Amino acid sequence: MNLKEIDRNGTVEGFVLVKSCDKKTSKNGSTYLDMTLCDKSGEVNAKLWDFRDGMFLPAINTIVKVRGALSTYNGVPQLRVDRVRQIWDSDNVNMSDFVPTADLDPDRMLDILEDLVTSFTDEDLKKIVLEILDRYGERMLVCPAAFRLHHAIRGGLLMHTLSIVRLCQRVSDIYPSIDRELLIAGAILHDVCKTEEFELSPTGLADGYSVQGTLIGHLVMGAQLVREVAADVDADPNTAMLLEHMIISHHGEPEFGAAVRPLFLEAEVLSELDTLDARIFEIEKSLQDVPAGGFSQRQWALNDRKFYNHGRKPTEITADIDDPSFE
Repeated sequence: MNLKEIDRNGTVEGFVLVKSCDKKTSKNGSTYLDMTLCDKSGEVNAKLWDFRDGMFLPAINTIVKVRGALSTYNGVPQLRVDRVRQIWDSDNVNMSDFVPTADLDPDRMLDILEDLVTSFTDEDLKKIVLEILDRYGERMLVCPAAFRLHHAIRGGLLMHTLSIVRLCQRVSDIYPSIDRELLIAGAILHDVCKTEEFELSPTGLADGYSVQGTLIGHLVMGAQLVREVAADVDADPNTAMLLEHMIISHHGEPEFGAAVRPLFLEAEVLSELDTLDARIFEIEKSLQDVPAGGFSQRQWALNDRKFYNHGRKPTEITADIDDPSFE
């Protein structure tokens, strides 16, 4: 924890993310707060004793400023909180210091996508994708790509999207029968309605699913969006239909949420690359704290497998998606 000592009595203060906060009752009948506070460097259990009605109650997934004293309880560090308050604009808190965040600046990632689409020769694809990015780009800057699994980080949706776009560019170089612009357009739009599927906390991470996200889901919402925008910009309905199919089929199999299986080349490629990028992220994440020669915990999302760290390369969650060599 990056809490700073502010006096010789061992008092510390600093900004932390509230990971959990529960009201509890002590043996003497008084109410106290039992909290887990964290930043990117770690987390600590914290107690605020003698909590009373009217006092500031920290909300989960918000940043607060705390002051208190660090001690140990049963050999585990614990923070006894004396004061806690919400943050102010003047605190100039950087959210990326407290929550997992994409390495590349979200504005930069969005600019790369927009510049790429602007270079399209297919005017219908260009009109549809640029219009959707104009409507949804601001929401994509923060949105994660998942609730708990792959790219469930601040800016994760753009990181996942741009990673797949880069894969699409390379695959299209190898297989010239692929319609490059159609594949890239589908990659950019395949998860765009996750911006409406999730309920986001102030940190930019997903708190859960919206009603619309639960009842309809981002695949169907995405296809509906493409059809609506295509009509608004007077784009070819057949081109829009191809994008709609890519979106509703990109999960591959009905058991994984696909409305239909991919039924043309670019739809199949998008589905496979989407799975590949998600699995690479999950495997890298599973090995973050595993020493060379060790195995990760079992990953239920990856067929309950344990992954081995062979130690030949650093196990970092990263992707060189700002590489200027891409065209």
